[in-house]
Amino acid sequence: MRMFWPSLVGAMLSASTPAALRAQDAPFGLSWGPMMAVPRPSMVDREGNITALFYFHDRPLAAGSMTQEVVLEVCQDEGLQQVIWVSQSFPEAEVASRYGAIYREGVERYGLPQDDPRPDTVVWPGGRTLLALRSVSGDQKRLIMISTGDRYERCSDAHVAATGHRASLHTTSLLDPAGPAPR
Repeated sequence: MRMFWPSLVGAMLSASTPAALRAQDAPFGLSWGPMMAVPRPSMVDREGNITALFYFHDRPLAAGSMTQEVVLEVCQDEGLQQVIWVSQSFPEAEVASRYGAIYREGVERYGLPQDDPRPDTVVWPGGRTLLALRSVSGDQKRLIMISTGDRYERCSDAHVAATGHRASLHTTSLLDPAGPAPR
């Protein structure tokens, strides 16, 4: 499983240092809140108070061999408040090893997760980190991990005022097994 899984798991579930987890740590060595600099994204999209920075598999933050894309959701007042990682698709036969590595690291760091009402989805205590397994096509699967900052709800409230819908609507299509597949 080469360097991808340890570096992804470490980045998605903790700070980039071996020190104890701190509440302000976000994936990829980033911090929740204001952002001073990030690698140049593949694409930028803005709706209401949220700017989404998309990093496709050929860009920093999404350069891992199994990464399809990484999305940073940056709120106007709260800064970085959500990081979404989407894996490349892989055969059903590889589910145990790929899912298992991330799941075990999450258990080591956060304890046992709780099942989410959505199928093949777990949420770690506190509800700020989620791991989901989704079908893509045929026997292909995809992993999705979402980490959320502590001011995400405040950002989402402002998003409702600006757009009429909660910020979480944007991840619904990723997490709804009947929804459209990510790009």
